[in-house]
Amino acid sequence: MARRTRAHPAMAAPRAPWRWALAGLCLGALAALLLWAPARWLATAVQQASGGQLLLREAQGTVWTGSARLVLTGGAGSDDQAALPGLLHWRLRPAWGGVQAQLAADCCTTTPLRLRAAPGLGAISLQLANGQSQWPAAVLAGLGTPWNTLQPQGRLQLVTTGLNLHWAAGRVQLNGRAQLDALAMSSRLSTLRPMGSYRLLLQGGEAPTLELSTLDGALLLSGNGQWVGQRLRFTGEASAAPEREAQLTNLLNIIGRRSGARSIITLG
Repeated sequence: MARRTRAHPAMAAPRAPWRWALAGLCLGALAALLLWAPARWLATAVQQASGGQLLLREAQGTVWTGSARLVLTGGAGSDDQAALPGLLHWRLRPAWGGVQAQLAADCCTTTPLRLRAAPGLGAISLQLANGQSQWPAAVLAGLGTPWNTLQPQGRLQLVTTGLNLHWAAGRVQLNGRAQLDALAMSSRLSTLRPMGSYRLLLQGGEAPTLELSTLDGALLLSGNGQWVGQRLRFTGEASAAPEREAQLTNLLNIIGRRSGARSIITLG
């Protein structure tokens, strides 16, 4: 009977070199795909996350560095749209435990807005660096009701200080402060231009609060609100300076429930 011989380990056939080459090629392609992922992928993600109310049109560049036209809409089934003047530019970079983002708008930011996102197990933290920006109020009309009826005009000046948000297990914790000044505001519902300037102050903490006040003008707005769980409960009122009541009647009838000369505003 013929005797079988066992091949010496040194004589074993080497692994085919093409396998290593293919593995290297796949890893390189994956790295290139992540590095050069097109900006339209980010546009799709933003549209889905916002329910179609934020659109990045004509997106150029990559997911990591690019630009687009920012469009606000009323969401699915709405024909309302309004585009921010100029382009929105972004720069995303991986950071320890998350992602850092810089946003700059041609129309509205003198220095980029800086945001840090840190996802966790069933949680996410968002931190907005202290900053200031100014936006046209007219773009709010793109969001649909009630903005499409009010058609606001004016400037929105936003200042943030230590603002951060943490979401976990369905609960949201907000810290820091945001101040939004609506300056030289007007509406198609009134012939008075401007009607006035106003301030919304958001203060974080155990129970975040929202305060509305009038800076100047004939339309007088005031109110206070507080988040109870994830719902905002807000009560305020609007009224007109006596000599301007006729010019503001239509607006007062729309923004709240009339009670004599006042219009009562309630949310939540």
